Amino acid sequence: MSTYKQIQDQIKQLQQQAEELRKKELSSAIAQIKSIMSEYGITISDLGMGGKKKGARTRAPLAPKYRNPATGETWSGRGKAPKWIDQKNKEKFLIK
Repeated sequence: MSTYKQIQDQIKQLQQQAEELRKKELSSAIAQIKSIMSEYGITISDLGMGGKKKGARTRAPLAPKYRNPATGETWSGRGKAPKWIDQKNKEKFLIK
């Protein structure tokens, strides 16, 4: 009967063998993919893996809607309210 230590050693050896086989198969797979891509003229962007998504836009910053008269700080009204306006009547801070 095998001991716990022997089984752990076997697991370690099998994991090493599996990693070596994975590396060999990976290089073969990459070569095959490159070959097919060059044969058909496929690029990374054709596969949808090329950085930014098409049509993605960045939003323009919002104009400030509220101003702290004491410090001149502004807030657009979106997101978490700053401490100077939190729990207060926001109408008195409106920018006109």
